[in-house]
Amino acid sequence: MADKQVKARSSARLAAVQALYQMELAGADVNEVIAEFGSARLQENDEPPVAFDVDFFRNLVTGIVKQQKKIDPLIHEALRDDWPLSRLDSTLRAILRAGAYELIYRRDVPFKAVINEYMDIAHAFFNGGEPAMVNGVLDYMAKTSGKKPTADKEAS
Repeated sequence: MADKQVKARSSARLAAVQALYQMELAGADVNEVIAEFGSARLQENDEPPVAFDVDFFRNLVTGIVKQQKKIDPLIHEALRDDWPLSRLDSTLRAILRAGAYELIYRRDVPFKAVINEYMDIAHAFFNGGEPAMVNGVLDYMAKTSGKKPTADKEAS
């Protein structure tokens, strides 16, 4: 996969996490949020628009929302008993849901690429132990989801 496409997917992942966060806090509808992110949201401050894979973004957001009732218990299983998913920060929940969705439902993306991408996103939002938590939870989920490990980062 070309570097430009990898960056477009990385941007789509970040936008998906932001969209999930917005949906949780504002109670926004999935179609509203997708439309908003597909237009002016990515063109703030008179800067050139951020190139992102709109179809990948749409697949992530709609898939996560559709599969959330299946994804959340799997994330909860990967967390310590004294840290239920409901206790986590909204942004961290969005990151874990997005990563879990890709691990389980996007079999075309290698699990190492998924984990690295969402750890990068966690580092963008957090300075503490949250990125390590993302790594641990997603690594556990990758091992228990049956996804075949591969070093092929091209598909990210």
